[in-house]
Amino acid sequence: MNIADLYKIYLQFPSVQTDTRKLKQGDIFFALKGGNFNGNQFAMQALEMGAAYAVIDEAVGARDKRLIQVDNVLDTLQQLARYHREQFNIPFIAITGSNGKTTTKELIHAVLVSQFITYTTEGNLNNHIGVPLTILKIKNDAEIAVIEMGANHQKEIEGYCKIAQPTFGIISNVGKAHLEGFGGIEGVKKGKGELYDFIRAHDGVVFAFDDYDYLHEMGRDIKKIVWYGTKNGFVTGNIKSSEPYLEVGFTGGTSFTNILTHLVGDYNLPNILCAATVGKYFSVPDEKIKSSIENYIPSNSRSQLIESGSIKIILDAYNANPTSMKAAIENFEHIHSNNKILVLGGMMELGEESVDEHAKLVELISRKNFQQVILVGGNFKTTHQSFTFFDTAEEAGSYLQQQNFQDAYLLIKGSRSMQMEKVLTAFSK
Repeated sequence: MNIADLYKIYLQFPSVQTDTRKLKQGDIFFALKGGNFNGNQFAMQALEMGAAYAVIDEAVGARDKRLIQVDNVLDTLQQLARYHREQFNIPFIAITGSNGKTTTKELIHAVLVSQFITYTTEGNLNNHIGVPLTILKIKNDAEIAVIEMGANHQKEIEGYCKIAQPTFGIISNVGKAHLEGFGGIEGVKKGKGELYDFIRAHDGVVFAFDDYDYLHEMGRDIKKIVWYGTKNGFVTGNIKSSEPYLEVGFTGGTSFTNILTHLVGDYNLPNILCAATVGKYFSVPDEKIKSSIENYIPSNSRSQLIESGSIKIILDAYNANPTSMKAAIENFEHIHSNNKILVLGGMMELGEESVDEHAKLVELISRKNFQQVILVGGNFKTTHQSFTFFDTAEEAGSYLQQQNFQDAYLLIKGSRSMQMEKVLTAFSK
């Protein structure tokens, strides 16, 4: 079956699922395969559960006209998403970056949805499966789409651009993330730059943070760049206050002069400026831009402030790399408290640089004046340091539970696989 014919079926049953546990009546089930699973084995079960069709790439031992056999289910899913994308003539905004891309995406969506019918990536479904699934959820009433693209190796963003065909692009930043897959910081820059390459080749528009010199270099020959920054740009602003929540003072491009957010951390300034800039570009009224950003409350362990009695906790444990760790530690250093406890989990996907990057972070912490430092897992174990160390977040949580902290400020951060949010059990009531 060719993609055009499959698309006709999709139009009749415009809901796609890859997990039978989430299957709804009338879904089209795509039987994806992975290292530890084979969706083909669940195709008949999906049909029995109410799926309209099941797309497979292996014989399943049954004959059913609702089974659609293709050469490769994943390729077919991506091709179908691209075909669907080609039916729209609306702005498609793609966002990538080493840090802050999900927060930036959420803020932009909050602003745009106040004025337009806007579809966006749910959570962080930003990979080779999430990008096509996001696109296939876009309905005919869409006025704008915002697509998040994550990557841990080169050519990945390039592939997503072929599916999503963005007309606008944002690189939130370039930092030391996924060094193992990208092959170093220059590899990260090249990999993230694949979004700019697509925009450049298709005469699209880029939104970029003027303060990052490397974005000027990466953006060479792109005809249309809308800059935002602390000094120059379509929208400009600076940090007005950041304790506990970030307040931004706007100095140009908006009628409002400040926004008080529910975000923790100075490092969120570019994300907020970006959302305001995108809103202004698409003529969202200033009052809607301001209220949308101010009403956005982070979740999923991203820049969250949690209070437990006299304890304040900054939970930023969704992900971590050397760049984001350094920013979080320096932000935490500036908070006014005499009892600051740093709880850091190991950083993953750093390859050969992992030991060195963990050692650099320990050296940085050693120069700071924190009341206590607790390190958890990863290559922190190999560093020469005198801080308290535990192998797991659960062990760290048990230790913290015994300390009976009062009037303390904690920063909890680490890579997703470290599950640093489990430390919070020490403060549960």
